[in-house]
Amino acid sequence: MSLLGLQRQGSGPTLVWLHGFTQTKDSAHHFLSILAGSYEVQTIDLPGHGQNSAIEATLNETADLLAEALPNEPFLLGGYSLGGRVALHFALRYPTRLKWLVMLGATRGIEDSNERSERRSRDETLADHIEQVGVDVFLDEWLEQKMFAGLPLDPIERAARSTDAEGLANSLRYAGSGTQAWLGPQLPALEVATLTLAGREDLKFSAEALAIAASVQHGQHQLIENAHHAAHLERPEATALIILGHQPQ
Repeated sequence: MSLLGLQRQGSGPTLVWLHGFTQTKDSAHHFLSILAGSYEVQTIDLPGHGQNSAIEATLNETADLLAEALPNEPFLLGGYSLGGRVALHFALRYPTRLKWLVMLGATRGIEDSNERSERRSRDETLADHIEQVGVDVFLDEWLEQKMFAGLPLDPIERAARSTDAEGLANSLRYAGSGTQAWLGPQLPALEVATLTLAGREDLKFSAEALAIAASVQHGQHQLIENAHHAAHLERPEATALIILGHQPQ
């Protein structure tokens, strides 16, 4: 089993960007095109999405699959939401492979075991729902959430969403937030320079961005003004410029 379809744009140092749940390697086209002015931006479909919709993998297994697919020389790794959680798992498992870590809307996981179990149950219910109603109906429901309130109507972004109901359902079952171990105790050992981002209106993940940055050895955090969870889609220029302004030396 291996991940298919590594995609490249731009030139310069390598920056790998991992997409969020329901997205694909073609998502965030405006945001990534800005980064591609300074980096060779590489994207790949995560398990359950796009070309890799048939792959079932946990967060740790996804990190291992990425280790096989991504460059051997140290690179910059970034990710949004699900992609940010995957990026954090990769950094904890393969720290010497990274120059820098950027996470937007990521989380350490759920500390309380009962809450984590409840979230896993909700994810399983949502997975069943996706398979019952199909992707088109589910995406309409998903994007109506308050956390996506500021998203612009962009037909290119909608067309870049994953279209496989079973794949998305299995992404929740194998790599949803309820499956993630609580990573808080592991973060103080992480030596990779880390930048955590969140939309200022995304209160839960703003708090997580601060907590992660405070926990790692070389952490910084910044909030994107007038943005919710998908800040890189709401305010692509502002988000990209923050990342470009924090380029590691």
